Amino acid sequence: MAEQTDDTSALLEREGHGRRWGRVLAVLILLAAGIGGWVFWSGRDTGGGVTYITEPASRGTLTVTVIATGTVQPTRQVDVSSELSGTLVEVAADYNDRVEAGAVLARLDDTKLKAQVANSEASLDAAKARVEQAEANLYEAETNYEAQGRLDKLGATSRRDFIGYETAYKNAKAALAIAEADVVLAEAALSSNRSDLEKTVIRSPINGVVLDRAADPGQIVASSLSAPTLFTIAEDLRSMELRVDVDEADIGQVRVGNTASFTVDAYSGRAFSAEITQVRYAPESTEGVVTYKAVLTVENDDLALRPGMTATAAITVDRIEDALQVPNAALRYAPPQIAEDSGNGSGLLGFIMPRRPSGSGSGTSSGRSVWVLRAGVATEVPVEIGPSDGKRTVILAGEIAEGDAVITDQSEAG
Repeated sequence: MAEQTDDTSALLEREGHGRRWGRVLAVLILLAAGIGGWVFWSGRDTGGGVTYITEPASRGTLTVTVIATGTVQPTRQVDVSSELSGTLVEVAADYNDRVEAGAVLARLDDTKLKAQVANSEASLDAAKARVEQAEANLYEAETNYEAQGRLDKLGATSRRDFIGYETAYKNAKAALAIAEADVVLAEAALSSNRSDLEKTVIRSPINGVVLDRAADPGQIVASSLSAPTLFTIAEDLRSMELRVDVDEADIGQVRVGNTASFTVDAYSGRAFSAEITQVRYAPESTEGVVTYKAVLTVENDDLALRPGMTATAAITVDRIEDALQVPNAALRYAPPQIAEDSGNGSGLLGFIMPRRPSGSGSGTSSGRSVWVLRAGVATEVPVEIGPSDGKRTVILAGEIAEGDAVITDQSEAG
């Protein structure tokens, strides 16, 4: 019985030693995990440290522009055609000729119209002669009528004879009215034929420069509802228009009076000035893209600009003086999110040693805050943003000052 008691005591003593060794082993595991985590994170701080790319917040003038393309056109351009059909016998104007209003551009064959004018003149003379004849007949009829009227009152003539004289008098008056109307018709016909004769001479309606000529001697001109254009004349090339197409997303910012500068391919590096005088309401749609036409005035004293040149204009829609501004990249920057891996690093070791953040680039910001590097620490600063020129944005409010190092990106050493 004593031997059995001794065996039980020995077994209990061995179990106590086992529990103590188990607790020691657990402590050793935790200690190893802690050392491994320290090595892991210290390795990130030394060998894999984050380098922030920053730019200082600055103050200055920020100009907001809208980019639009279009063409240079004359302020006033007139297409000249012929109101009459006929054969061109003379062309008196050519490309680039300066012409005055009323200057002869071309002439049509007028032989037929001259004959018609001569015929109308003769018809008018005949009508006037008939008027004189009718006046003489009226005078005779009126004299007879008055004489018979006096005899009729004395009873010296029959009533029937008096009525005949009265009728002759009235017919003479009517004949004179008809003759006078014939004169009016003859005058109208003569005026029409003379007008047509004058139209055989094609004249410039304005002072300007001949841009295009589509007329040659011997050419037959057919007058119709869509008469061909013979000459294109620009009124004054020293004052031009720039007509640009403004995207519907930008049209709300564009106003009459906005200034602009534009360039054309013909003069590399030279900027021309312009000012908006009209923003049209009518939309223009091309392949589903809606634009609105804006018209700008352009001074062209040296005649460097020519009609039809393609231009790219930067329209100034806003200008903020002494504005606190940051790069747009600062509004897009945000530190990368620390992702948790549900498949790896679970359990006690995963809790002590979390997975490294995935990716080495920056995250995505809401655009309503910037990250500022202060004492080597990235600090998020909420801000209220204003206008942007596409590269920099105005900061209207927020705990940020000129010279603050705003973070635009980051990199990690390998």
